[in-house]
Amino acid sequence: MKKNLYETALEQLDSMTKLIDVEPWTIKILKHPQREVKVSVPVRMDNGEIRVFTGYRVQHNNARGPYKGGIRYHPEVDMNEIIGLAMLMTWKCAVMDLPYGGAKGGVACNPHELSNSELERMSRRYIYEIHRIIGPDMDVPAPDIGTNPRIMAWFMDTYSMIHGRVEQGVVTSKPIVLGGSQGRAESTGLGVVYTMESVLRKLEKTGEITLAIQGFGNVGFNVAKFAYEMGYKIIGINDITGAVYNPEGINPYSLYEYRMRKGTMLGYPHGKNIERDLLLELDATVLLPCAIENVITEKNAENIRAELIVEGANGPTTPEADRILRERGIVIVPDILANAGGVTVSYFEWVQSKIGEYWSKEVVYSKLKGKMISAFEEVWELAKKKELDLRSAALMIAVERVAKAIELRGLWP
Repeated sequence: MKKNLYETALEQLDSMTKLIDVEPWTIKILKHPQREVKVSVPVRMDNGEIRVFTGYRVQHNNARGPYKGGIRYHPEVDMNEIIGLAMLMTWKCAVMDLPYGGAKGGVACNPHELSNSELERMSRRYIYEIHRIIGPDMDVPAPDIGTNPRIMAWFMDTYSMIHGRVEQGVVTSKPIVLGGSQGRAESTGLGVVYTMESVLRKLEKTGEITLAIQGFGNVGFNVAKFAYEMGYKIIGINDITGAVYNPEGINPYSLYEYRMRKGTMLGYPHGKNIERDLLLELDATVLLPCAIENVITEKNAENIRAELIVEGANGPTTPEADRILRERGIVIVPDILANAGGVTVSYFEWVQSKIGEYWSKEVVYSKLKGKMISAFEEVWELAKKKELDLRSAALMIAVERVAKAIELRGLWP
């Protein structure tokens, strides 16, 4: 039976107990989220029917600062997935040394089946149901799968109306005109590329570097865009509609325009359509999974031909696949490090909202690059010193930081 993301996160946490010097009771605390909330979200549909959706918000740990984490709209959202993602957010914030703890939320729905007015009513009702446990100094949501800056604007507006004052800092990744940050929309993908470049330098890769990108949403498109502009050759891209392969290289702008016009990757004239799952098995230097969790498993890990995997998605590699890939000598840059660009620029946005000062895109990009390279160097050096893989080194840094914060704050009697 396939592990859920919470079970995977617990297994990863357990693997740290022999590597870090912390009190055992702190690990017990970290295995349990501090708050799990499940709410009913009644919505009047356009035809007058009332539908009741199920919403979630999980707050894993706030020892290092306010909770931080995205909200996803997806049919398969459930409590175990949200708990696992909240725990990963705690580690992600800690490995980047951001003053946040981890949270995650979501509504079990298919946003593509809702009209814009239905989506707005659902979003406003959901944030109303959880408004007591969020806030700029308590818990700061952001977008995830199925949500976007427009939905963050509805969240901010609803929260502000309830509390009788404008609270720009209650969410991040807002539209620029509502206090959003320059560079936030592309920050996760850009951070993935900065990290990929860092590890390629460490591995002393020379000559032509080829990429296979799994997923072509916000993260995958921005990875493709920045990598293409930096001169990397992209030989494969897929999304939910299909996959395109071209050993001579793919122009992501051209593919994006075609998909927007046709609604599918099928029939793209500048490449060959292949089975979607075969994208993971292309003979590329770097594989970048940038969609959803659990796509690299023990069933396909032996078929992976990339030399390097950089995780743009959350939890794309199962623990069983992780072990197989390590034994095969394939280097994996873990999600909590590689895709932390989004939460890092969300932090920049939160700071800008607090001080009422707004930075240029050039300043944001520079600050992001500095944070990504600094965190990567720390993880790389620890991995070499302790003879660890990069995932274990990143988790070791993150768990130790959070555990030490809990110990210093103390257990309230």
